[in-house]
Amino acid sequence: MKFVATAGDRSETVEVEREGGRYRLRLGGEVWAVDARRTADGAYSLLIDGVAYVADVSVEGGRCVVEVGGETHVVEVEEATRHVIRTSGAAPAAHGAQTLKAPLPGRITHVAVRPGDRVKAGDALLVIEAMKMENEFTATAAGTVAEVRVQPGQAVNAGDVLVVIG
Repeated sequence: MKFVATAGDRSETVEVEREGGRYRLRLGGEVWAVDARRTADGAYSLLIDGVAYVADVSVEGGRCVVEVGGETHVVEVEEATRHVIRTSGAAPAAHGAQTLKAPLPGRITHVAVRPGDRVKAGDALLVIEAMKMENEFTATAAGTVAEVRVQPGQAVNAGDVLVVIG
């Protein structure tokens, strides 16, 4: 399963595979064999590539606070698909233009705008169904719809341009 871990302004994709009672973690080009055991409420014994660690983990404000080796790390962890949906979509471009791109493969279930329509920040543009979830995308700023490149029922790939607002 893939997750995105964010600490400060840095986000990294972490792939976790369970192999029996152990885990295989892939972060960037590195892979670690991890044996993790819960020893008490919020306390974990970790064996990472043969090196032992003790980690205290608590949740504060939706973020994990991890204390290990005398250091404290505040990390937000979310499933990778949710991260993509939350952080993708209409991105502001030069001079207030916006280009809405598909953050992941899916199917267009509803298009709420046509070329020439005026929109304001927060107005619905379209809905994509992906992984059995419907995701509504909205305008990030006011403008006029210049192009609508999709229609209901159409399949889209990640990165496809869906709507352009000028």
